[in-house]
Amino acid sequence: MVKHIIDKELELKILDNCDRDELFALIDSNRPHLKQWLPWVDGTKSSNDLKGFIDSTKQQYINNNGFQVSIWYKGKIAGVIGFHNVNWSHKSTSIGYWLGKEFEGKGIMTRACTSLVDYAFRELKLNRVEIRCAENNHKSRAIPERLGFKNEGTLRECEWLYDHFVSHIAYGMLKGEWKF
Repeated sequence: MVKHIIDKELELKILDNCDRDELFALIDSNRPHLKQWLPWVDGTKSSNDLKGFIDSTKQQYINNNGFQVSIWYKGKIAGVIGFHNVNWSHKSTSIGYWLGKEFEGKGIMTRACTSLVDYAFRELKLNRVEIRCAENNHKSRAIPERLGFKNEGTLRECEWLYDHFVSHIAYGMLKGEWKF
């Protein structure tokens, strides 16, 4: 998946360094919003800080170990979504995502997640997709719940977020449960 058009408003594109200034501007303008849930925000101080991340996502794609894509809404970068990695032995993957605050409430992430889950089951022939969300991140949790993922439990204090531990809710979807 280098570029995927979801509908007339929304497309996904493989992360590329030519987009890093625009991606950094989105992160920079959303720092308080993103920092609530993402541990890398403080370490992203300039667009140059994104070069290593983008290069690593390209290597991830080349290694056939998942991918990260930018989410474009009406021609503007809105966030990022991708497969953290692919476990080919167990035919499973997990999805991570974030969205700029001004893009919330438009169905963007639900459509982007639907597209990735479809891709995982149809094209990659995987059997399981997982999404983990911070327990108190209700907007993020609404995505897998809306898509019919099963709440498989709480991973207690599994992430250190700046100055405190955060518990995650693990959601799972099996290929046989997904409505294509």
